[in-house]
Amino acid sequence: MAKAETAGGSEQGLKRLMDVLAASPGDEIDACAEALGSLPEAAPVRGPEIGLVMVRGRIGGDGAPFNLGEAAVTRATVRLASGAVGHAYALGQDRAKARLSAVLAAMWSEGARRTDIEAQVLAPLAAARAEEVSRVKREAAATRVDFFTMVRGDD
Repeated sequence: MAKAETAGGSEQGLKRLMDVLAASPGDEIDACAEALGSLPEAAPVRGPEIGLVMVRGRIGGDGAPFNLGEAAVTRATVRLASGAVGHAYALGQDRAKARLSAVLAAMWSEGARRTDIEAQVLAPLAAARAEEVSRVKREAAATRVDFFTMVRGDD
């Protein structure tokens, strides 16, 4: 997950961008960001740094929570020359992904290149994630077994 301070921007749009960036592989984000051309210089405020978070689970989705285990998370915070700040969190240890996501979050909060980010980063990545979900659903549906009971006529 990633987030940025919004300067009069749409928090829902930023949330969608950060959700898609968090779910996307770093190399796909990098390829889409190249379409934006040169990115602004970003001074690191914090990180990228790797840490651990406790993953909690629930039996059946609604039971009592329990600690499942730990997961590595990378976070980064950057500040653009304009003063816009972007924060990003990424599951795993991909520092480049976290930093690039933070830069994109800061650019989004500026607003000047928001349309470009939506068209060249958000749209292709969201489409790729939707196709991935659709593919997994199709694969799961192909293995579906319908069970039925036959009545043999025994009385």
